[in-house]
Amino acid sequence: MNAEVIAVGSELLLGQITNSNARFLSEKMTGLGINVYYHTTVGDNRERLTEAIRVASGRADLVIMTGGLGPTKDDLTKETLAEYLDKELVIHGQTLDVITRFFEKRRQPMTANNKKQAQVIKGSHVFKNNHGLACGMVTDTTPSFLLLPGPPKEMYPMVEEEVIPYLAGKGGSGVEITSRVLRFFGIGESALADMFDDLIENQENPTIAPLASGGEVTLRLTAKGASLSNKKALDELESTILSSVNDFFYGYGNDPLSKVAAEKLKSSNMTIASAESLTGGLFGEWMTEHSGASSFYNGGVICYDAKVKQNVLNVKEETVRNYGTVSAECAEELAVNVKAVLGSDIGISFTGVAGPYSLENKEPGIVFLGISTPSGTKSYPLNLAGSRAQIRERAAMYGCFYLLRELN
Repeated sequence: MNAEVIAVGSELLLGQITNSNARFLSEKMTGLGINVYYHTTVGDNRERLTEAIRVASGRADLVIMTGGLGPTKDDLTKETLAEYLDKELVIHGQTLDVITRFFEKRRQPMTANNKKQAQVIKGSHVFKNNHGLACGMVTDTTPSFLLLPGPPKEMYPMVEEEVIPYLAGKGGSGVEITSRVLRFFGIGESALADMFDDLIENQENPTIAPLASGGEVTLRLTAKGASLSNKKALDELESTILSSVNDFFYGYGNDPLSKVAAEKLKSSNMTIASAESLTGGLFGEWMTEHSGASSFYNGGVICYDAKVKQNVLNVKEETVRNYGTVSAECAEELAVNVKAVLGSDIGISFTGVAGPYSLENKEPGIVFLGISTPSGTKSYPLNLAGSRAQIRERAAMYGCFYLLRELN
């Protein structure tokens, strides 16, 4: 089965909200073996919506429409589709009862336009909305049209609780589409893709899709077939890839580098403390974003000024005099000393030049990381490019990456 997703709403085209529904629906349909070949976004305009429906009807077996099911005049999805299909709109009694009780419970008058949310295209299978008022539905036409509410807090659970079981129960070929995401850091998208150019150029099943975002690179591996054969194919392809680039690999799925590092600290029963100069507490912020942070993150010292490095974190005066604060020697002392001061198993430090001006005769992008573990202390020199914000963020990401290497 081939599908198209039509997201309805002028707010999407104006950039007022992000179309996260399309990504969610593609992921869920892929898991059912349904190919999503097109994403379309159209505003609250009857003529343009009709045209989008007409085009999708010619190239999809299932057209999934999100948004435009509310009570206001600019909510046109049901009306437009019913007119296109030459179908009648009827009131779904169960949904109307839910809407009526909603207003009675809140002792608010129910205006006439709220009944619009209980309208369905005649002959449709109706999906309950357990998190809102407008019901969903799927038509008994060819192609089928699946209509879903626009708000993610309503649409996501409706898909999980109602739509997926319905579509799975309709049967099919037994074909599944299985994806696996490999995450890499420290290597660019072009360099990674170049290493597997032959695999990408000649791919059929499984396939490889590289994507760079936020300083990281992911490879999405996708196989289509029976469940067990998909797993075997993905295992073999992953093994081929990691045999060449294992040094840059750090995890799977959607978890960013900082979360993987935090989870590894937690599972290792190790604690860490940070001394942050150019990153200004960014590493600490990332650690404390994750639940249970108090079990592995003891705390941090933001030590921008040389006096703070010396007076609070006990960096020797001769270290500063002989090597400067932007140096491997200073980074290592900071890591060792913050570990001692805050009583942690591991100390990590960041010192360098974020820019836009040079410091201690060192250009922006010169960074030194220090990591002190029970087995010893190391420093990592970096030469980063980009804006001040990008250099700070990349430095913190490298801190997470090298921390993972030490923990592994």
